[in-house]
Amino acid sequence: MTMLDSSARRGLLGSAALVVGVLTLTACGGSAKASIEDNKNGSAETKTSTTSTAKIAISAKDGATNASINATGVKVTHGTLTDVKMTVAGTGTAVAGALSANGTVWKPGEQLERGTKYEISATAKDANNRTAAANAIFTTVSSANSFIGTYTPDGGTTVGVGMPVSFTFDKAITDEKAVQSHITVTSSSGQQVVGHWFGSQRLDFRPQDYWKAGSKVSVKIDLDGVEGANSVYGVQEKTVTFTVGRSQVSTVDATTQTMTVVRDGQTIKTVPISTGSAEHTTYNGQMVISEKFQQTRMDGSTVGYGGEYDIPDVPHAMRLTSSGTFIHGNYWYNKANPPFGKEGTSHGCVGLADVQGGQGDTTAKWFYDNSMIGDVVIVKNSPDTTVSPDNGLNGWNMSWSQWTAGSAV
Repeated sequence: MTMLDSSARRGLLGSAALVVGVLTLTACGGSAKASIEDNKNGSAETKTSTTSTAKIAISAKDGATNASINATGVKVTHGTLTDVKMTVAGTGTAVAGALSANGTVWKPGEQLERGTKYEISATAKDANNRTAAANAIFTTVSSANSFIGTYTPDGGTTVGVGMPVSFTFDKAITDEKAVQSHITVTSSSGQQVVGHWFGSQRLDFRPQDYWKAGSKVSVKIDLDGVEGANSVYGVQEKTVTFTVGRSQVSTVDATTQTMTVVRDGQTIKTVPISTGSAEHTTYNGQMVISEKFQQTRMDGSTVGYGGEYDIPDVPHAMRLTSSGTFIHGNYWYNKANPPFGKEGTSHGCVGLADVQGGQGDTTAKWFYDNSMIGDVVIVKNSPDTTVSPDNGLNGWNMSWSQWTAGSAV
């Protein structure tokens, strides 16, 4: 089953360290070019190179067409900045920025727009109050020539032990090594974390075994300026962290039509469920809860079942695969002969007893309230195949050797 309304994951952009391309400037202003003049015999001389010892560097070179949207800024050595103006070229719209406490670095207050032309002019003075100036006109990298990776989980969240770090890129990556080597995932548990490519646009990271409960995971994204494909560059620069909560792994047995919930190694409850019918079996394997919905619509036509069902208010639904497998509440079951604990009746989902509106004290509500994104649901003894590792966040169905073989570094 699936829903019509999916949650879009967040694309991530951040700020980067200042990339410095040094321009040595004169007191009379202009770019470094302006300080050099051809003399009559064709040689070049620097007219006022000793006027000021202050040297201004603008991170984006004058005339650049693929400047960073994160690293743009101004820096001075052997002096202090006295004035920096940044505008959108052509419109004159000012770009606000901030000067460091020691007066040597200026940065824009917000991330720049992609594919936009900007102008920067800056002045500085040295210890003897002699002035220097610099300017540059440049264009930031365009959307057509850049890529972004949306990722999960979000920074600051708490997730279950099965949650991988998953990136989906908006363009095909041809230099997988360059991209993967600029994303670093580490855990306070000390577990080794390795990336695995599913095709050219998805990269997941996980340890050999589930994350250790209570650990902190850090994801450093250092993609700004990284060429992921021919003339296509990354624009993201950020570090995010998330917390791994308690360990919860629930095992669905299609033979007994029960689910046993184990938390931190202890069984806390066994509940009756109903898996897929003989015609529409449920996948076997380790599946990770990737989304939770108090209520959602499930339309069979979106997953190839035509008009067999269209339920607008499925309660307590938690996604297990991207192809539409959920564990969810079921209020439309045969009340005279409930299937839970007896037989599979669904189109492949795992159903739990519920009421319409999801407000009652039901099995489905209990499981929903006691589950989080990243918890693991294992299905066994179903006549179906094992779920594909890339169908949802389900890379745990690969052995460690298979997983590491898909790493580009």
